[in-house]
Amino acid sequence: MNATLSAAAALDRYFLETRCKIIEIAANLDRIDRGGGVAGDPRMTQIATSLNVLLSPGPGRAEKCQQVFSLPYDANWKRPR
Repeated sequence: MNATLSAAAALDRYFLETRCKIIEIAANLDRIDRGGGVAGDPRMTQIATSLNVLLSPGPGRAEKCQQVFSLPYDANWKRPR
């Protein structure tokens, strides 16, 4: 049985874990800034894009964030042997 949590139950269950992860991300970004930053690094663009995805309303944010960090599909990709 796949029971879906109500919004309130999900918030109750995952609030502290989510809060912890957000603070951890903020601390990592602070470390990067204290180190002088990394202007022009495409990874920072990915991070900023994914944070904007998190702020967007509606479902599907996990999938959209995963797509931000994924390489585009390449039909000519050769599978390693």
